[in-house]
Amino acid sequence: MATTNRNISLRELRAFCAAAENESFRVAADQLFLTASAVSHQIKNLENELGKKLFERGNRSISLTADGEMLYADIYPLIQQFDEVAQRHRTSEHRASLRISVQPFFASELFVPRLPRFRTQHPDIDITVDTSDESSEKHPASADVSIRVFKSPPSKLEHDRLFPLRLAPAGSPEFYDGIKVVGNRIVSDFPLIIHESRPRAWREWQRASGLSLPRDPATMRLDSMIAVARAAERGLGAALIPVQLSESWFQSSSLVHLFDTELTTDDAYYIVYDQAQKNLDTVQRFRTWALQEFGTAA
Repeated sequence: MATTNRNISLRELRAFCAAAENESFRVAADQLFLTASAVSHQIKNLENELGKKLFERGNRSISLTADGEMLYADIYPLIQQFDEVAQRHRTSEHRASLRISVQPFFASELFVPRLPRFRTQHPDIDITVDTSDESSEKHPASADVSIRVFKSPPSKLEHDRLFPLRLAPAGSPEFYDGIKVVGNRIVSDFPLIIHESRPRAWREWQRASGLSLPRDPATMRLDSMIAVARAAERGLGAALIPVQLSESWFQSSSLVHLFDTELTTDDAYYIVYDQAQKNLDTVQRFRTWALQEFGTAA
């Protein structure tokens, strides 16, 4: 009577199939959220248990041996069948989860208003949105995916560019009524509201517009874009506001455009995530939705 080999695990067989499909331990590791050395170790265990060499290993590539091809032909349909059975018996209470990090002003003005559309399309995903970090050039380690401002594509993260950051000079209607321009110089009182992360933005706008700001204007420095917009709304000065994020403010006339010239910065909004999350279904579904919603926001 034949004995059953109890040392071969489903995990080893999955690793074998992933490596066979991709002809790479590294790519298989990315798909399985393992290290390449862990995949290699699992396949080595499988070869030892079967007493067969399954892969030819080159310096930079692998390929199936004849024994490996026969095993793959037998095992792959069984792995698929197992996944289908597991899916059928998964309870309806099983829900996916996704942790999203976005900057506060983007969250309040563009992201949250459109979030119901994502929930309608993907009711099976529970989401957690973190808006606690104002800083740019950052993807929090606690997040599965982020939408943030970067000066250039983040080289160590998977990324898609959504739209460039454009800034428009804005203020309250009453503030606008008090502006006086003589020649190409603003000669009326023109306090500047400055976001701490963009201390030179007004100088850059001055060069782009051809208008000269008053000499030594009063300034107010704030560390969040929401605070900047609120200060401008209260008539405390002129602020440079992200155009694509401020449509509701302009439509309601809480803020008005002070001049026509906008400042197109070198920065852009990107959707970013770690390479280890590349094949996570929830991340890819969110990525597809975000590209549709925000990819044309320019």
